[in-house]
Order: sequence, then structure tokens, then C-alpha cells
Amino acid sequence: MRGSNPLGARVQFLALAASLAVVAFLAGCENRSAKAPDGGSLPARTIGHPVPLHPAFDEVMDGAERVEVLSEGYAWAEGPVWVSERFGLLFSDVPENTIYRWSPRGTTEPWLTPSGYTGEEGAGQGSNGLVLDSGGRLVLAQHGDRRVARLRSPWDDPSPDFETVTDAYQGQAFNSPNDLVLAPDGTLYFTDPPYGLPSPQEAELTFSGVFRRSPGGQLSLIDSTLSRPNGIALSPDGKILYVANSDPEEAVWVAYDLLDDGTATGRRLLLDATPSVGSDNPGLPDGLKVDRSGRLFATGPGGVWVIQPDGTHLGTIRTDVATANVAFGEEGSTLFLTSSRYLAR
Repeated sequence: MRGSNPLGARVQFLALAASLAVVAFLAGCENRSAKAPDGGSLPARTIGHPVPLHPAFDEVMDGAERVEVLSEGYAWAEGPVWVSERFGLLFSDVPENTIYRWSPRGTTEPWLTPSGYTGEEGAGQGSNGLVLDSGGRLVLAQHGDRRVARLRSPWDDPSPDFETVTDAYQGQAFNSPNDLVLAPDGTLYFTDPPYGLPSPQEAELTFSGVFRRSPGGQLSLIDSTLSRPNGIALSPDGKILYVANSDPEEAVWVAYDLLDDGTATGRRLLLDATPSVGSDNPGLPDGLKVDRSGRLFATGPGGVWVIQPDGTHLGTIRTDVATANVAFGEEGSTLFLTSSRYLAR
């Protein structure tokens, strides 16, 4: 996702934005791609519209573009991660404890169940954020099992065979790891709000943390003062860590400067979206990714906020539904969105 800017020129992005599509899903079906009665594809419908606030938004999306909807039906789609041109995209349906695969053929099918709760009793929450490590293995933020884990089974024959990466801080179980990002050297950063806990009484930690795990396995706490840390991402040069806070009373994005050894120092407010929170703007600061020029694509009130590294709000890709997370795919040319019951490509 980092390197040369995939969305840097308007002409280039118009071609890319034209391929934005929302792949939705019919609940309970093995393949949730929309089909017409004769077996062909249904005509695309669209949701939302771009709302530019700054001339630089023209480099991101044309004002006439829309997000296309192909199908729907997820309980809460989350955590998209692009795997490859051949394989496609994976994303979580958190309440359904399932990871789905969208293939470049345009089909979407269940890929891994259970994905985040492997207990024998009850119906725990599944995986949320997903990321690939340097070896191409899937790393998952698992709500139900309250840990960060790595999938050990092969890509062509997935099964719920996980190894624990980290599951506790100072002997106390995490709340429910939510989102995560890996630095090139293997340093793991992740957030731990309580959204996946069956009840607040089950929390062992007295805070919702932002954590760092070094390549050698040492776990450290970056911040314990955010009320609901959620989405997390790194700047292209790896020197800034961004975190979203999903609290309607403090709906903000914050930034931390990272030292050469990957540890964080200080915290500053990047942008405050609290005044925009409301029924006309569904959603809160949640997942986010950074493009190769350093711009943040951050889900927030009303859709996806496009934000400069200095905190300037360039505009919003409105979706009209709460949008959980985003991911760049197809060599950086496409922005995928998990928006409530939809998957956006």
C-alpha cells in the first residue's frame, strides 16, 4: 500500500475510481454476488456521492463519480485486506464469525469459519482487522478469542488453525483487539477497545489501549487514555502512527511520532470530527488507510474522509451508511470499502 502514489493524478484516478464497486451479499447464500434471474449480472446501482471541500480533492475523485452497489446482506463487514491480483480480497463479517473472499472474477464466498472465536460454547464475535505479514501470512485481530493471531493453514485449504501472536498485557487478557498494522520490520501496532466483549464486566484491563509489539515479541503500551481506539495506520515513511477514536463524544483522529526504534512519542490531534457526528452522517472514526502520497482515507461520519497529513479535510466520499474500513487493492488502483452490509471495491 505504500511506495509511489496510486491516486496522485486526476486522470489516473478517474480510471481507477470508475472501477469502484460495492460487492454486496445475500445473507445465508454461499455466493453473495448479485445475479439476475437469467444468471447474468444485475445492473449496478449506486449510493452516496463525493463532497469536495478543497481543490486537492480533484486529485482523488471526480465529482460525478459514485460508489456502485452490486449486492448486500452482511451483518457488519470489516477489516478488508488485499491479497493479490490472482486471489483478490479478504474481509471479515464480525458478528457472523466468518471471513469472506472476493475474487477478481466478481464472486464472493465464505472463506474461513470460525475466524475470531474458536470456543465450543456460545456465539462469540469473529475477526475484525486483517493484515498480511512479511511472509504473506494472514494476521487477524480476533474479537472472540481476545488476541492477535496468525493463520497457519494454507491459502488454498483454509481452516481455523491459528497461532497466538499476543493475547495479554501484563498478565491480563486484552479486551478485543480491533485493528492492526504491521511495519516493514515486523513491528505490530494494534488497538484494543471493548467492542467484542460480551459484557463490560468481562474486561480485565481497565483501559482501551494502543499497543506495540516489537519484532522480538516485546509488548509495550503506547496509549491508555483514548476512550475507543479503533482504526490504525502508518505513514508511508513509517514515522507517524495514526489512530481513530470511535467515541461520539470525542470522534477524533490522532497522530503519534515514531522514533527510529518504532516506539511512539507524544500525541497530537490530527482532526476532530465530533461536530459532524449525527443521524445525517452515519458512522464514526473507524478504520483507515494511508495512500502512497501520505493522504489518509479514514472512515468517519458520513463516509470516507480524505485527510492530508497536516489534518486538512479535503473532502468526503459519502456512502449514506456507516462505513467501517477501507483497503487499497489491485496495485493500489482501487479503494475497497466495507460499509455496513456492503463490501466496496
